[in-house]
Amino acid sequence: MGIVEDAHNVKVLGSGERVIVLAHGFGTDQSLWKHLVPHLVDEYRVVLYDNMGAGTTNPDYFDFDRYSTLEGYSYDLLAILEELRIDSCIFVGHSVSAMVGAIASITRPDLFTKLIMISGSPRYLNDVDYYGGFEQEDLDQLFEAMRANYKAWASGFAPLCVGGDMESVAVQEFSRTLFNMRPDIALSVAQIIFQSDMRHILGLVTAPCHIIQSMKDLAVPVVVSEYLHQHLGGHSIVEVMSSDGHLPQLSSPEIVNPVLLRHIRHDIAL
Repeated sequence: MGIVEDAHNVKVLGSGERVIVLAHGFGTDQSLWKHLVPHLVDEYRVVLYDNMGAGTTNPDYFDFDRYSTLEGYSYDLLAILEELRIDSCIFVGHSVSAMVGAIASITRPDLFTKLIMISGSPRYLNDVDYYGGFEQEDLDQLFEAMRANYKAWASGFAPLCVGGDMESVAVQEFSRTLFNMRPDIALSVAQIIFQSDMRHILGLVTAPCHIIQSMKDLAVPVVVSEYLHQHLGGHSIVEVMSSDGHLPQLSSPEIVNPVLLRHIRHDIAL
């Protein structure tokens, strides 16, 4: 195993000819995809990895300068593809990784046959003529709560984000992966994500994009998926699912898996 693979806990499963790369979002790790992977391994070669900063990665490898922008994560993605000698893939990115994949596809459009974006957003802050879902005051309070008592913050954030009560398996799973993150790294990652603005790059994305969204999501209002659809540079399609929450592949796999599999297997009809 190469240096990059080792650092990101890369796993390659299945034996199909086509490659699927699954990338998780904030506060989770590759275990997020556990309900989907069994449906893919008979048809595809499946690549799983952890974003640097996830609780499963070595915190000593987290470079606060490198990960002060989302580009740092896109460089990691490209390095993983290079080390695995992958020359073409279907990229499935959840939350922030939807934008990470978009950035990487601008740099190397030849590597991405399509991008499947789940719960993705180019900007979380409201702006003139743009509704991202948050005001700056909301974010400042979120960051302050993380600073003051990370464990208490995570315990409250998990059910809000997942859209369930504390007893649900999905909430407990998200709580576990949140708790695994080192608090200072979690705060830094949250600040970079929630303060990011990727609207200016959307027009440069030429890979076909499948935009998938929960009907109700604390972090990403449904109107954001339509904004992506209108502003991406290539062909795109939107599907709003009847699921609730920001991590529907964890909380509602019975709804999400059939949708994801359909978008993976079928291209956008032109």
